[in-house]
Amino acid sequence: MVLWGSFVNVMAVVSGALLGRAVRLPEPIRQTIMQALSLAVIIIGISMGLESNIMLIPIAALVLGSILGELLNIEARIIRLGGKLQKLDRGKTHNEETDFTQGFLVATLTYCVGAMAVIGSLNSGLMGDHQVLYAKSMIDGVTAVFFSASMGIGVAFSALPVFIYQGGIALLATFVSPFLSEPVVAELTATGGILIIGIGLNMLGLTKLRLGNMLPAILVAVALAILLI
Repeated sequence: MVLWGSFVNVMAVVSGALLGRAVRLPEPIRQTIMQALSLAVIIIGISMGLESNIMLIPIAALVLGSILGELLNIEARIIRLGGKLQKLDRGKTHNEETDFTQGFLVATLTYCVGAMAVIGSLNSGLMGDHQVLYAKSMIDGVTAVFFSASMGIGVAFSALPVFIYQGGIALLATFVSPFLSEPVVAELTATGGILIIGIGLNMLGLTKLRLGNMLPAILVAVALAILLI
């Protein structure tokens, strides 16, 4: 099954998120975990951001992607979705819509952006080899526990874009593999890493970046890398 690896990844994220929601942590512990996760997310973003071989590509992708995202008003759409789903997260003591949005964006970017997601999906589609996605599933499942315990049920809903993204690559592997060369994946990873740094800063409460409106930058980075490399 071409989509089996992606399905396992989705189940790992959902299971981890549900387990994390079942763990009711005292507020001081929850805040400390959130701060620790924020620092870890920033470090992950920095390591990914340094993958770029042509830094102008992520910069241009962020500019063009942000313009597109603002025109589409993606962040507002995500927040509205959070409002509709906030009844699933009544245990929170502060703004549910913000919690859903933050959890959804943090988990989606963390799980979708990176070499493991791309290479694992290509291996699933081209060779029926799901080993990379199995390893990724273990990592994602563990992090989902802590993300969900701190940021709520939005983490579980990140499983949907994970499945669409990875499953789409797996299904289209024969067609997209010539375009997703190592240099292209590097620029995609670097652009996503910069967005993940922004997520870490938002989690710490230092900024209020509209990262949802910057998401198109990832697709722009792929397009620019294909054209320029």
